[in-house]
Amino acid sequence: MNKTLRILVVDDSKVMRGVLRKMLGCDGTEVLEAHDGKHALEVLAVEPVDCVISDWNMPRMKGIDLLRQVRQDAALAHLPFVMVTAEAMAQNVAEADAASVSAYLTKPFTAEDLWTTLRGILPGAASA
Repeated sequence: MNKTLRILVVDDSKVMRGVLRKMLGCDGTEVLEAHDGKHALEVLAVEPVDCVISDWNMPRMKGIDLLRQVRQDAALAHLPFVMVTAEAMAQNVAEADAASVSAYLTKPFTAEDLWTTLRGILPGAASA
């Protein structure tokens, strides 16, 4: 019996949050949303989630800074974290790896790409 996945999607673009919600919306996956890293930390303080999918470039707090905050919090340190960005610069990938990112996705990507990534970091993740 698969438990329902709870995934926090963090992106300053409402459209992109909607796209990710649609990609993730199969098999009863519950999607929570945050519009930037600071908002995501507020959500994480009160909502248990199985994974965070975060954009890199956002106002107030970038995704990389959110990742660092999550990794420094003992209660969240092992939470699977997927970084999403339109920039596949080697420096960004290296910076995310150094901050212990679980996976890295470069835009544009398909629902299949997203679920392949999630299956690699979440045991028992359903497929799209």
